Amino acid sequence: MDKRCATISRKTNETEVQLSLTIDGRGQYAIDTGIGFLDHMLTHLARHGLFDLEVRARGDTAVDAHHTVEDVAIALGRAFGEALGERRGIVRMADATVPMDEALATVAVDIGGRGHAVVQAGFAGPKVGQVDVDLIPHFIQTLAQGLFKVG
Repeated sequence: MDKRCATISRKTNETEVQLSLTIDGRGQYAIDTGIGFLDHMLTHLARHGLFDLEVRARGDTAVDAHHTVEDVAIALGRAFGEALGERRGIVRMADATVPMDEALATVAVDIGGRGHAVVQAGFAGPKVGQVDVDLIPHFIQTLAQGLFKVG
């Protein structure tokens, strides 16, 4: 099987993102976005998803985390889309329920061609670290949409 990997560069007026993804990896990662919680989230996605991920991002975090979170999600979605290619030979749908210390996460995924996400979550406060909690569903929705965009 060909190696399923992608490298994405994204530069805007607000951010610069360099991202490399290997789907059939071992959960190795090197992540530095300048946003602690985003680094934490990406680290756990790579580690538990068993894909290799390198992300370096710089953005206008002195203003807020929004542009960096969004552009990393766009780059990651596009990397997955590029690495999966025509999506032949893969299982289209899957689900998992994961118990954690103070949460229970249930996820159902369908990569059949409709980039959409529904996130139902309760948060204890308005922020997790530097990240406004409304950016977490936005990250997931943006990633889902990016999975099916070309270019």
